[in-house]
Amino acid sequence: MASSLPPRSSYLKKENAGPARREMGYRSTPRRNVLSALNNGEANGGTPSVQADGGGAGVAEVAPVIEFSGREDVERLLAEKMKGKSKNDFKGRVDQMSDYIKKLRACIRWYMELEDGYLAEQEKLRGAMDSENNRHTELESQLSNAIEELKATNLDLTRRCESLEESFNKEKSEKQIAVESYEKENQERLSAESSRDVLTVDLERITHDAKRFSEQLKMVQDTNKRLQEYNTSLQQYNSNLQADASKSGETVSKLQKEKSAMMETMSILRESNNSMGNQLESSRVSQQEAIRVKEELRKEVECLRVELKQVRDDRDHSVIQLNSLNIELGNYKEKIGKTSKECESFRKKVSDLEETCNTQQEQIRIFQKQLAVATEKLKLADVTAIEAMTGYEEQKEKIKYLEERLAQAECQIVEGDELRKKLHNTILELKGNIRVFCRVRPLLQFDGDSNGPEGVSISFPTSVEFTGRGIDLINQGQKLSFSYDKVFDHDASQEDVFVEISQLVQSALDGYKVCIFAYGQTGSGKTYTMMGKPGIDQKGIIPRSLEQIFKTSRFLESQGWNYSMQASMLEIYNETIRDLLAPGRSNGFEMTSNKQYTIKHDPHGNTTVSELTIIDVFGIADVTSLLEKASQSRSVGRTQMNEQSSRSHFVFTLKISGSNENTSQHVQGVLNLIDLAGSERLAKSGSTGDRLKETQSINKSLSALSDVIFAIAKGDDHVPFRNSRLTYLLQPCLGGDSKALMFVNISPEASSVGETICSLRFASRVNACEIGIPRRQTQARPIDSRLSYG
Repeated sequence: MASSLPPRSSYLKKENAGPARREMGYRSTPRRNVLSALNNGEANGGTPSVQADGGGAGVAEVAPVIEFSGREDVERLLAEKMKGKSKNDFKGRVDQMSDYIKKLRACIRWYMELEDGYLAEQEKLRGAMDSENNRHTELESQLSNAIEELKATNLDLTRRCESLEESFNKEKSEKQIAVESYEKENQERLSAESSRDVLTVDLERITHDAKRFSEQLKMVQDTNKRLQEYNTSLQQYNSNLQADASKSGETVSKLQKEKSAMMETMSILRESNNSMGNQLESSRVSQQEAIRVKEELRKEVECLRVELKQVRDDRDHSVIQLNSLNIELGNYKEKIGKTSKECESFRKKVSDLEETCNTQQEQIRIFQKQLAVATEKLKLADVTAIEAMTGYEEQKEKIKYLEERLAQAECQIVEGDELRKKLHNTILELKGNIRVFCRVRPLLQFDGDSNGPEGVSISFPTSVEFTGRGIDLINQGQKLSFSYDKVFDHDASQEDVFVEISQLVQSALDGYKVCIFAYGQTGSGKTYTMMGKPGIDQKGIIPRSLEQIFKTSRFLESQGWNYSMQASMLEIYNETIRDLLAPGRSNGFEMTSNKQYTIKHDPHGNTTVSELTIIDVFGIADVTSLLEKASQSRSVGRTQMNEQSSRSHFVFTLKISGSNENTSQHVQGVLNLIDLAGSERLAKSGSTGDRLKETQSINKSLSALSDVIFAIAKGDDHVPFRNSRLTYLLQPCLGGDSKALMFVNISPEASSVGETICSLRFASRVNACEIGIPRRQTQARPIDSRLSYG
């Protein structure tokens, strides 16, 4: 409405037109008199009575109507001169004067009508100007109120910023004290530093907002000045000011939320400080307990040494007894010789009696016949005894020979076992310390056709070089080829899979650290590969590995080996360690949730988790019951991709300790079998609420695992193992001297092609990694010379 009005400069020109006309003489005569004079002149015939110089009377004539269209006509009338009449021709001059007067009257009428129009328009413009001034005054008052409110808001924000700075400084000092007190706890230090960075960013953002508010205040002040010059922009600026006020309110609410978040962070840091103190106290208690156990073991060793000395004394006493028995045997032989001589004397006496006792001759003959028969029997008995002694000596020689052969065979078996272990380790090193196997899940009934509308298909090359090692993926006409240490198609059985890793499991008994973990998207068959299903043919890697370990350990007992084993099972859920074998745990919830599980690595590459339940196992039945308990306690959930999806990383650890009395060797092996949670995209999984938080945590830990693998592949000096609990737990397996194998499980359905390609590419990067040479943890015991005979 205001834009249709003429500019303000035109108003000023029209207002100044009145004084200008007064200066020219237009207002010297009242307007009413001029109009009456003009009307009287027209009433007298259109010719006014003009008194000439000669006193002649005027002549009434009807003059034509004269119209003026502009200023040029008026200037032309004023510039008109009298025509050439003589001074005495009064009539002619009067006619000319009357025409000129008529023209002047018409000009005056035209000017008066124009002035009336100007006056009406001026009144109209004055009314509009008054209304605009009133509205401008109201807007100025509203704007001043808004400016005052903004100043008050800015002052409030400045005070809050100062309070936040004070809290930040206080938090910074407390955090510095915590860092100096617990310098060894690097993970807590990293979290504190990240919190400090967050607070710094928040402070910078608040400072930036304060500067922006000050700039907006300056803009408002400049706008207030421009409002006096540009009245037409007041309404638009008022709307902008209201928008800024709403934004300021939102900013104040955001600052309140940020303040509450900072207070929560401070409480979390205090709780972390208390937990770290508790952990330190528990570590001191455990250290004292370890010292006490060490003293008890030392005393037990002393007792064993005393017993060993006693056994040696008993052995010497037995040798002395054996010598005395040999002496007694010689005495018995001498007595037998004396007895034979006495028999001869008795025979002589018998002959004397035969001569003297003729009456008993018949009896003597009978006795002689009986004696002859007995002599024959005795001879036969002597011959039989001699033959038996000869056979006994031959059997003794054979037994001695067989014992020597047995000792040689046992030595050869020990040497062969050592050679087998060395060759087996060499073969695995040649194959790569981090090996990668790929397994394609069979197509299920609810999956549909793998060659879906997107044109996705999986094939396996048949060339000699890539048979059993390659896999081809065709997606929308583009062929992607991958190769790994072994590729299992959808027809491969659980037995076929385990045959390929059985020698790697054997390495755990030989004293190596072995890690096997399954990776892939949700529903790709990781849990089936690792755990399997009930049934002989459906058993997974974990139960088959344990069966092989117990079977082989019992077989090695004949070679002098004695093994002891300990099992533990845990899960990493939302970056939190949960003990699946805890006594108070049921249905995925641990009653004793106040335990603080801490991962520690010693210089020898051994990993321990504090307060974790470790159980001694003696057979496959013990481990089977533990696996059933752990699977019932494991966190699972339903997503759009799987009815029973594993929502955590499952870690099974079997610590093996073996000793051989014959070779005085001691080995310590570790077998880690890990079922990782499935990687999945949020849009595809349809996760919300707790499931959304679980999915984000899983993807974060798997992303940290990929970062670690890529850092190892590139040979970086720093490998970010501490970015996740999972990578920190697997640090000795991925970056140490262990043997690691990864199963990448993929799904053949067309809707999973994106995740399949990502999994295969990640597996290729893992296959290119090189870690340290695996070392066998053995300990040779010194042989006491006093225990050897001969």
